[in-house]
Amino acid sequence: MKKLRIGIIGAGGIATDRHIPSFQKFTDQAEITAVCDINVHRAEDVAEEFGIPLFFGDYHEMLPDVDAVVVCTPNKFHAQISIDALNAGVHVLCEKPMALAAGECQQMIEAAKKNQRKLAIAYHYRYMKESQAAKKVMITEEIGTPLVVRIKALRRRKVPGWGVFTNKELQGGGSLIDYGCHLLDLALWLIGNPKITDVTGSTYNALSKVPNQVNLWGDYDHQKFNVDDHVTAYIRFENGTSMLFETSWATNIRDDEEHLSISGVNGGISVFPMELYTTKYNMLFNSQPAWIPGEDDPGVLQAKNFIAACFNEEELIVKPEEAMQVSEVIDAIYESGKITIQE
Repeated sequence: MKKLRIGIIGAGGIATDRHIPSFQKFTDQAEITAVCDINVHRAEDVAEEFGIPLFFGDYHEMLPDVDAVVVCTPNKFHAQISIDALNAGVHVLCEKPMALAAGECQQMIEAAKKNQRKLAIAYHYRYMKESQAAKKVMITEEIGTPLVVRIKALRRRKVPGWGVFTNKELQGGGSLIDYGCHLLDLALWLIGNPKITDVTGSTYNALSKVPNQVNLWGDYDHQKFNVDDHVTAYIRFENGTSMLFETSWATNIRDDEEHLSISGVNGGISVFPMELYTTKYNMLFNSQPAWIPGEDDPGVLQAKNFIAACFNEEELIVKPEEAMQVSEVIDAIYESGKITIQE
């Protein structure tokens, strides 16, 4: 069987901490043959560290030597790099968010269809054991028709002080487009990506613009901070479901909180930790699984699914049309909430 030749575009932490180690677990099906970074010395160092044969400073030069790429660049470059790769006949796994805006997402999808290549988006929360188990529950009648979805993706004083996370030009936003998008994507997938009818949002960054901040994830310039550090939204769907959403890098709460729950007609479910809320025998039941199958590292299942999809052996777990819906919601929240953010 021919191995899938994979190239890595962008040699930062997400590449070295997740994607490269994950794909290197599947040496029978795939091989990372090249790594590229605009800092070619960084690409060379990563190639040496992980035993990757080729390194480049320009991804265009790399495309003839690979069958698939993993795009790990700042958000601003996701669309163009993905489109160029797809047009070169190369499959793409692109880091989240799919692009800076939904219009770019559509162009990526069109390029994938035109060139008959796979386009996957790295919303890795879908590959978590709890998420996979929750999806199995949601397609049964255990929960029934979803009524209300609640999301909290909250961190206490943890604005990323490294990389380009607070660079609006390169990233397009802050806590919503970086962190909250994961739980938003997961929730939409669990309820079947119904059509959205209304999005109302508020975005804030007042806290991170105060000087002399206590921040647990490094230093940043409060005077130049112009992305969101806290976002709330209310989302309504055509089928009557509603979603309450909140995300933050830096909110003043007791502890970090990651919560996704769905209340349906027949029962309810919480994903982290996984619990079911049902009624039986004229009683109220709260139940937890004693064991959940699957990989502890979601990056491994993500890599496995992408390889199999490239060989037409599996469907993509994260389809680009679904990832585009996440970007549509992000666009709508930012448009609705732009009056509350301080530039």
